[in-house]
Amino acid sequence: MSGENWVLFAPMRAEAHALRRGLPPGAPLRRTGRGPARATRVAAGHRDTAALAVAGIAGGLVPTLRTGDVVVATEVRRAGVLGGAPVACPAAPMIAAALRRRGLTVHLGPVVTSRRIVAGADRARLAGTGAIAVDTESAALLAGAAGRPVACVRVIADVPPHPLYRPATLGRVIAALRVLPRLGPALVEWAAATTARQVVLAAPRSFCAGVERAISVVEQALDRHGPPVYVRKQIVHNLHVIADLQRRGAVFVDELAEIPDGATTVFSAHGVAPAVRQAAADRGLPVIDATCPLVTKVHSEARRFAGRGNTVLFIGHAGHEETEGTLGEAPGRIALVESVRDAERVEVVDPDRVSYLVQTTLAVDEVAEVLDVLRRRFPALTGPGSDDICYATTNRQAALREVAAVADVVLVLGSANSSNSRRLVEVTERGGTPAHLVDDVGQVDLRWLAGVRTVGVTAGASAPPWLVDQTVAALAGLGADAVREHTTRTEDVHFTLPKEIRTP
Repeated sequence: MSGENWVLFAPMRAEAHALRRGLPPGAPLRRTGRGPARATRVAAGHRDTAALAVAGIAGGLVPTLRTGDVVVATEVRRAGVLGGAPVACPAAPMIAAALRRRGLTVHLGPVVTSRRIVAGADRARLAGTGAIAVDTESAALLAGAAGRPVACVRVIADVPPHPLYRPATLGRVIAALRVLPRLGPALVEWAAATTARQVVLAAPRSFCAGVERAISVVEQALDRHGPPVYVRKQIVHNLHVIADLQRRGAVFVDELAEIPDGATTVFSAHGVAPAVRQAAADRGLPVIDATCPLVTKVHSEARRFAGRGNTVLFIGHAGHEETEGTLGEAPGRIALVESVRDAERVEVVDPDRVSYLVQTTLAVDEVAEVLDVLRRRFPALTGPGSDDICYATTNRQAALREVAAVADVVLVLGSANSSNSRRLVEVTERGGTPAHLVDDVGQVDLRWLAGVRTVGVTAGASAPPWLVDQTVAALAGLGADAVREHTTRTEDVHFTLPKEIRTP
């Protein structure tokens, strides 16, 4: 952004001098003077500035902070008689990510502005409101932002329980000032990203019926049997889902050997090989099977084709749990085909007795290329009666293709081990639009958004919907004041729960 489009406020001369060392020449840095009165007068002269940021040092309110730590405000409040509504800073997680990339210790939370420096009991009182840092200017500087992008970043000087009015405080202030230059590059990245104007949401997105069913299986098993409930592998591939279920008492393990005798056991949505089922039965483990019905369909087809004497060519990715489970349905009769190259090289016993199956989470165009080769090499090739690729995978890819056509960049919410989420990125990039897979908004790199006007957003089938809401809010904090949903299909699929936990 050019200098007239954003401004960085620094209250004191020492703060401004330190910040300037980390900014490029010509960066719009304005010293305001200390206290809310001076800050209010300065802010009045920037009513037409597109984006406002404030940086400097602050006092810590909670003992988890240390001198030199950085606080990025999620909102800025006014203390006591200052009054006024809090100023939200929804882009804070992105700014925090930019600072952490630079090796800083960063905390997210409310910053409160007081009329005077606070200490002792006053500091404890403000901490009781949920604020984690206090200053004397930020709320006054940002109060008139009126929907404009705002940022507040403060480096902690003094922290409880150290007394404020002691000679050692000066040393802590100096230490905090030394950190300030490192804030500059991140704030420049934030300013460059405040060009966002529109968010286009792909629909359908987020949870599919199979994921909802699998999560519900674990939740209801916990309600019915109490914790712990053991789950072989991740129930679905999303770290936020896993962390939430762990907090409730689910225990995720890689192998059955890690499960105590008699413990309630859940098989993940990706399915397991028959050998795993047999091992669980041999131990007498009480099993609840959360395998997605669409994966179960693929397993059934594998047994059917192999039972005919066919060689089954499974198009999928090595190491994925769905792949391992499917290959285990007919050992020695199923061959894995991961790519066009594999399709050109795979050998079969009888070219007239060949079938194919597909991992449910692959990209349609990716599979089409492999199938073209297999059909050329094996004209007698037969396949399933209906597509193996999950309806949700197909729908999300189709919706995202159309969104990517109008977006400058696409953000895909999902974990790195989620096959369907990774395919969404690949589909977008094959269409020529940059795309990035992130677990949450805290992984969004502001540099991806520099100069961007339209941001496409979707979520993999295992990603919770609230991740999308959080991301949209953060993008709104960069100036994206229009949110449009692009719907290609409405999903109404529902899978019944396993009989072991079905309500009578």
